Amino acid sequence: MSKKPILLLAIPFVAIAAAGLYLYFNYNRGGSNTRTERIYNWFGDRSSLSEYWMSAEASCEEAPFLFPTNGLIGFIWDDSFRPGHRHSGLDIFGGTDVGITPIVAAYPGYLTRQADWKSTIIIRVPEDPLNSSRQIWVYYTHMADANGNSFVSPEFPPGTREVFVEAGTFLGYQGNYSGDPASPVGVHLHISIVKDDGFGNFLNELDIENTYDPSPYFGMPLNANSNTDTIPFCE
Repeated sequence: MSKKPILLLAIPFVAIAAAGLYLYFNYNRGGSNTRTERIYNWFGDRSSLSEYWMSAEASCEEAPFLFPTNGLIGFIWDDSFRPGHRHSGLDIFGGTDVGITPIVAAYPGYLTRQADWKSTIIIRVPEDPLNSSRQIWVYYTHMADANGNSFVSPEFPPGTREVFVEAGTFLGYQGNYSGDPASPVGVHLHISIVKDDGFGNFLNELDIENTYDPSPYFGMPLNANSNTDTIPFCE
């Protein structure tokens, strides 16, 4: 007996299951189709959502961190926009071409740029302003063009270690580097607050369990589990 009819019957069920998983991870894992849809629409009309625009160095209420760049907060902590993905920080979209929108340090600390980092720096904060007993790291990335030409400030060349910077220090410009020139990301800054391993090293930022909810650091609702549909903003 041929197995082809059985395989043909199975295909629709596989497709339905895949679609269901896609919808689940996009809209039921903290992410919001309302917020996500508005952001994707904004990509096609940059004049929209101007009421949510944030400025670099803005400070929300008594939050300890400055806002690090000009732009729109597109995706927040624990958003999910592809199956299995949990977003570990904030994506802030400047609405410009690469290498134009500046990025500044959100909080003082000691800056490191590893030798192979084209678009990334990380700043060590010895005393977390929310919990002085612990150390945190603030991670900034996508500061390069699609081909990996860096927009990080020349003051911080590859191999930089433990250079002290004040809040508001210029770090570089927003870019679209993804590691694959054929698949650049939208021009933006990704910033996340990374846990220390207890031995003075930062953990892997890609794992959300290694990061902190940035909401109290910036004074805005930046956790997708509690902010299910609004674009965060403060004046």
